[in-house]
Amino acid sequence: MDKSTDETVKRDWKQFQRSMLDRRNLSKRLRKAETATTKHAHRFILKRLENLRASRQHIIAWLLMVSAIIAVIGLQLGVSSQQYTVEAAVAGGTYAEGVVGKLDTLNPLYASSSAEVAASRLLFSSLYDYDATGHLRPSVAKGLVISNKGKTYTVTLRDGVKWHDGADLTAEDVVFTIETIKNPEARVRSSLAANWQSVQVQATDAHTVVFTLPAYAAFPHALTFPIVPKHILARVPVGAMQESTFSRTPVGSGPFVYRLLQSADDSSTQKVVHLTANESYFDGMARLSRFELHAYSDNAALINAVKAHEVTAAADIVSDQPTITKAGYLLDEYPVDSGVYALMNTARGVFKDQKMRAAIRMAIDINKVRQAAGESLPALNLPFITSQVSGAAALVVPAHDEAKASALLTSYGWKLEKGVRTNKKQQLTFVITTTKNEQYERAAQEIARQLSTVGVKTTVTVVDTTVPRSNFIQDVLQARNYDMLVYELPIGADPDVYAYWHSSQLGASGYNFTNYKNGVADAALVSARDRTEQPLRDAKYLVFARQWLQDAPAIGLYQQTISYARNPNSTNVSKGTQLVAAPDRYSNILGWTVDRARVYKTP
Repeated sequence: MDKSTDETVKRDWKQFQRSMLDRRNLSKRLRKAETATTKHAHRFILKRLENLRASRQHIIAWLLMVSAIIAVIGLQLGVSSQQYTVEAAVAGGTYAEGVVGKLDTLNPLYASSSAEVAASRLLFSSLYDYDATGHLRPSVAKGLVISNKGKTYTVTLRDGVKWHDGADLTAEDVVFTIETIKNPEARVRSSLAANWQSVQVQATDAHTVVFTLPAYAAFPHALTFPIVPKHILARVPVGAMQESTFSRTPVGSGPFVYRLLQSADDSSTQKVVHLTANESYFDGMARLSRFELHAYSDNAALINAVKAHEVTAAADIVSDQPTITKAGYLLDEYPVDSGVYALMNTARGVFKDQKMRAAIRMAIDINKVRQAAGESLPALNLPFITSQVSGAAALVVPAHDEAKASALLTSYGWKLEKGVRTNKKQQLTFVITTTKNEQYERAAQEIARQLSTVGVKTTVTVVDTTVPRSNFIQDVLQARNYDMLVYELPIGADPDVYAYWHSSQLGASGYNFTNYKNGVADAALVSARDRTEQPLRDAKYLVFARQWLQDAPAIGLYQQTISYARNPNSTNVSKGTQLVAAPDRYSNILGWTVDRARVYKTP
């Protein structure tokens, strides 16, 4: 810095100091700034506030006008919405259904519980299934030709059916499934294997399967078996199939694809199968995005799930209407082709005598038993569903007559002494056995109560089949270890009840649980299943039913129904649906929904 510059800086600094110390000059400057500030405040703030107050009425009027316009527009939109839109079910979402039963396998050949069978229906497909009217309809199959006097059935498969892994489903898969079912090493459930032992099956090409068998009019109903994939299971030893990884991570061809099997915890029996919609399903993609099948150990656990709104709907539910409606669900009842009977062991005790069986049947008021079991249960007096056989409704069913029944017992030597009938110091007593089921138990208790009024002493034994140590099949059913058994017999869509009442089905491996034998009944059952002409079949079943009513090996109590609790916003089983069995509720599964929204009406 040069000398002149330095002197200039010093001079300026001295002048600044003098001005800072000149208080009079500083005060003058402050007053001048205050005056300018006040003028600006009056001009730009206070004057405008006064103008704003003057304009207040105009502003309020303007705001009211705008509000009115908005209200009119909103009202117009609301009216338009009501006129041009409607609340309807929409696609997407997750449907959670609660069922009862163990869920130990997802291989449909080993499905036994309600939960396992339900899972197999969602994951796998079959040649035929049942529609909402309870009639057979093609599924994987597209056609069926019957030839050789009902001994040859040729099934043609539709094109484009895929397994969930993308492989083609072919006739070889159908043949493999049947051969596995027939193989004793596979150890599939006996009720499934028994249908196929006399059937020969072969694939003549990729889309044609030929079944050869003795004449059997009801055979088309057997084509509802689940098909399993050969390209996966052929690599698994037959004896190890049940324990293979396929039973935990299945690959099917049904409307839903397996995603995950979840357990609540290591000790819990509650399990959840998570499924997603099959985008390549041959019948079209389901409207639901996902499906969850919640398996509970018993009815009480399922009821609690409904109360807690854990599920969208619940099948297999046994409960009174108020419990369900209080939780905000609707409860629908659907009859199924299954009957509950009081089966009398004709090879044991007093039931060996046909006259005693008839007298005991006469002493029981079936209407009261049905009312005790549950509300709105359909009557079932015959060994098959009455509507399945033309003319069956006209059959004469022995009526309840307590006085006559009592007189008959007396005439047979069973005198009433101190409230119990005795004959040569032997009391008229027997045990009524049933499985742990609220409905069955109420029916059994009502039968016991009624019989006590005519001097028949009974006790009711309830077997809990869910207890691990319980072996109801082997110790009770196969051993025929009961006097009277209140039990459910699945009948199916065809009146062929040969397995339950023909004498060839006696023994531990058969299903003739009453040990019933009658030549006329045997002949009628054989003839009815050998001929395909429906009028002739009906005539034979009428002959059988008359003989069955006369011999009284069992008492028809009621036709079974299933209760389905559902969220009101969901779309599921259609009203008036005729179910062959409970899993047939999925006949319209592709149209099920879980959500509702307002959508525009279509012209």
